[in-house]
Amino acid sequence: MTIRFAGVAALAAVLTGCVLDLGSLTQTRPLEETVVMGEGGPKIAMIEVEGVITESPRSSALGVERPSLVARSREALDMARDDDDVAALLLRVNSPGGTVSASETLYHEIQRWKQRSGKPVVAYLQGLATSGGYYVAMAADEVVAHPTAITGSIGVIMVGINVSGLMERFGVADQTFTSGEFKDAGSPLRPMRAEERDYFEQVVVDLHGRFREVVRLGRPALPPEDLDPISDGRIFTARQAADLGLVDRVGHLEHAVRALEARAGLSHSRVVVYHRPSEYRENVYSEAGPGPVQVVDIDLLPPFSHRLAPGFYYIWSPAAGAP
Repeated sequence: MTIRFAGVAALAAVLTGCVLDLGSLTQTRPLEETVVMGEGGPKIAMIEVEGVITESPRSSALGVERPSLVARSREALDMARDDDDVAALLLRVNSPGGTVSASETLYHEIQRWKQRSGKPVVAYLQGLATSGGYYVAMAADEVVAHPTAITGSIGVIMVGINVSGLMERFGVADQTFTSGEFKDAGSPLRPMRAEERDYFEQVVVDLHGRFREVVRLGRPALPPEDLDPISDGRIFTARQAADLGLVDRVGHLEHAVRALEARAGLSHSRVVVYHRPSEYRENVYSEAGPGPVQVVDIDLLPPFSHRLAPGFYYIWSPAAGAP
């Protein structure tokens, strides 16, 4: 269970007895553009892949749904596509990954932008760029990793538990009816049968094959035989990833910008980001703020309550709880 408190504006209204138009504060408004690096020349649009990659919207305490990472990224890509001054695309990835479908969708959207525009794309891996985060980066023409970035984790995970022993201890029995023997496969209410394990293993292997295919497309110089031993889910430092051919170079954000300028034939450029009107963006490292109504989450249940929901993931989540 999570209790959420609306912040500054809403709290002030309650304390003062004022009537507050929460609709004007919480409405999702179109993205705006801000220059965060450089002073002149063509634009480099920076798309930020930040946090868990999902197609599900995020809800606030006031019941307002904010667009998902995939939806917001598509909105930003459309803005960059429609702007003739945008000469290149910079992906700044700081994500442990996410769902299989959301990672694939975002990868596809970036690929589509690149193919339709004919403009270069460089991915910059900052902090954590693992699994689905690395998957998305494979849509770029070049990958630059921050010196302390962690990347890799080429693999698939399906999270599941079995609480049948706990149920038996308290005298609780499973009375589920199904139309077929695989309809409740993976149910936490009973042990998994051997044929069900084989069934899920086939799904995981197939999804893993798609991940490997994306890496092969994004890293054409990497021999397939070299990919096999490093696609078992392990993570790598930036230097290790460069030595293995998973990234092109190790550097900072300005190195990624210079790489894009070279690919686009630019002598100088302006890096722009797209953000909501209420989000503060002072420079290239500023994170998008929550706006005038802030939400504070207070968790009342243990980390176990935040485990990944049922499904298949391209994500690096070694802890008991999901990000």
